Amino acid sequence: MDIEDIGKDIVHCAIKVHSVLGPGLLESAYQKCLTYELEHMGHIVACERLLPIAYGPIRIDAGYRVNMLVDDCVIVENKTVKKLQPIHEAQLLTYLKMKKLHLGYLLNWHVPLMKQGIKRMVNDYWPK
Repeated sequence: MDIEDIGKDIVHCAIKVHSVLGPGLLESAYQKCLTYELEHMGHIVACERLLPIAYGPIRIDAGYRVNMLVDDCVIVENKTVKKLQPIHEAQLLTYLKMKKLHLGYLLNWHVPLMKQGIKRMVNDYWPK
């Protein structure tokens, strides 16, 4: 499946979950429901995947975790905050660079309409 199609499925499923649950729940509840919907569509979803830091020949397990890795190629970071901050965007971009991935989504579930809480982010460091 094309990476853009995976992204469309993520957005579709996020809107579906939010339309049923609305805002106000914990991040973990949305993550489980989004995982269910994506897996129901046939995607492989890894949750809370450890993300070690590679520094030369050493590997540092510093406790970084990717909320969701969809089909081993798109990262989803879930938030339940009043407003997304630049630090949230920096976190996702860092994860994309560390995993050498191109596409990620920052989902803020604490919004009246889910489309207001979706931020698509692209790693420009992607090899051509």
